[in-house]
Amino acid sequence: MGGVTCQCPAKLYRESAKPFHSQIPRLFLTTCVLLSALRPLSLHCFTMSKKRGLSLDEKREKMLQIFYDSQDFFLLKELEKSGPKKGVIMQSVKDVVQSLVDDDLVFKDKIGTSVYFWSLPSCAGNQLRNIQKKLDADLQTSERRYAELNEQCSVLKKGREESDEREKALAELKAIEKKYNVLKDEISQYSDNDPATFEAMKQATEIALAAANRWTDNIFTLRQWCSKNFPQATEQLEQLYNEVGITDDFDYVELPPPVPVCSNREAEGNL
Repeated sequence: MGGVTCQCPAKLYRESAKPFHSQIPRLFLTTCVLLSALRPLSLHCFTMSKKRGLSLDEKREKMLQIFYDSQDFFLLKELEKSGPKKGVIMQSVKDVVQSLVDDDLVFKDKIGTSVYFWSLPSCAGNQLRNIQKKLDADLQTSERRYAELNEQCSVLKKGREESDEREKALAELKAIEKKYNVLKDEISQYSDNDPATFEAMKQATEIALAAANRWTDNIFTLRQWCSKNFPQATEQLEQLYNEVGITDDFDYVELPPPVPVCSNREAEGNL
């Protein structure tokens, strides 16, 4: 016990870690030097590996060039082989060629079981000339329409110059429109007493009544048929009838007697 000395754990840790702590600055400096040396190399490799792909327009130009250079007919599989030579990957050849077909820059036709594609420089020129003719015709039509509208505008402006008389007329028109809307709303309040509306409701009621009684008659007929053909299932049928609302008081529909309508003056007299 007397020969053993106790030391603080923290002190022991600091003493054991001194060799490692002394190496930290040198290791950090070495790491920084290595990173500085590797950075230009990594950037160079990244720049060399990154290659911009072709846009859709560039792919279309490349595929058109295949047709123009050869002036021949191609199958799709032949174009898929020729496309990569121009920088167009095989997977996108079909879509690019179809876009050219949609724009009438490449033509296709089925011969037997095969579909052939072709395009000539003269075809593209003819297509562009047709587009130009159409645009010229549309431009002329638009110019004529523009002139007509300008002329109509000039005619409509006559007699509509700003003046006191015009302002007064516009104010009167606005007042008349306001009064018209008020009267229209007032008339809508009496729509229930409109003879035409009443007659339409009466006809609709008669049609509905006839339909209801017709189906009531059908139900009675069906009920009689079931009782005649299935006498052993009388209880089950009665239970079914009750579930769907066909009870003992089920009968034809009758309208109540009409209620006499009195005029406003008669109503006021009764009050």
